[in-house]
Amino acid sequence: MRWVGRRGSENIEDRRGMPGGIIAGGGIVSVVALLIALLTGFDPGSLLPSGGPTDSSRISGPAEEQMKQFVSVVLADTEDVWNELFRRQFGRDYPEPKLVLFSGGSQSGCGFASSATGPFYCPMDENVYIDLEFFDELRTRFQAAGDFAEAYVIAHEIGHHVQNQLGILDKVHSARGRVSEAEANQMSVRSELQADYLAGVWAHYAQEMKNILEPGDLEEAIRAANAVGDDTLQKRGRGYVVPDSFTHGTSEQRARWFRRGYETGDLSRMNDLFTLRYSDL
Repeated sequence: MRWVGRRGSENIEDRRGMPGGIIAGGGIVSVVALLIALLTGFDPGSLLPSGGPTDSSRISGPAEEQMKQFVSVVLADTEDVWNELFRRQFGRDYPEPKLVLFSGGSQSGCGFASSATGPFYCPMDENVYIDLEFFDELRTRFQAAGDFAEAYVIAHEIGHHVQNQLGILDKVHSARGRVSEAEANQMSVRSELQADYLAGVWAHYAQEMKNILEPGDLEEAIRAANAVGDDTLQKRGRGYVVPDSFTHGTSEQRARWFRRGYETGDLSRMNDLFTLRYSDL
């Protein structure tokens, strides 16, 4: 990905090395964690503190500082694309989210953010939360190396912000509360695949506006989307899959909807994720 020397975003909040401010026990944190789980499909238990200390003593080296700069440039690219698309498609301004960098753990508007949670978007405070060490996991544990694989992760979380601004997350939350657990999981899958589609739409226009892609970049993003499919993760974790428990979509679905967003750049088709039969996703 071509990113060196380009504008970085000012909407980066760096909390690395800061104490996480863990709140023990359930209470409000548990309630808020449940709310974000309902909105985005996350396991609410993963948002709650484990009781261990945060890694406040970690020292950031040159490689991590370069990664911070990369994240800043990708975030700036999402700002440029979505500012333009919101004006063109919706006739309104795009409220730019903040991206919070943390190490170990940090408080969010949705409760305690742990490194174990992975990157996530909190609709309560409209921030994206990322521990940069996740990208090491992406390369090693998930076998999805490459800077555009990392850009896909950021773009997916920004896709949730776009959904939030358009009222989609609220509708999903409301609908999930009126159906069975299996149907609620299907609503979550639709929402996550739409965020993948929006990540693809971003890539389409970022390439059109800035010529960011190098050979192999698209394949890197596809590998990352494949790596985080529910079926792949369940096979790795438990040795078998339970489709009714899927909350993010299969590897094939995630890669396909990202590619479709990239190839078409068509925001008018984003609602297909909620009109198609579930079996046709």
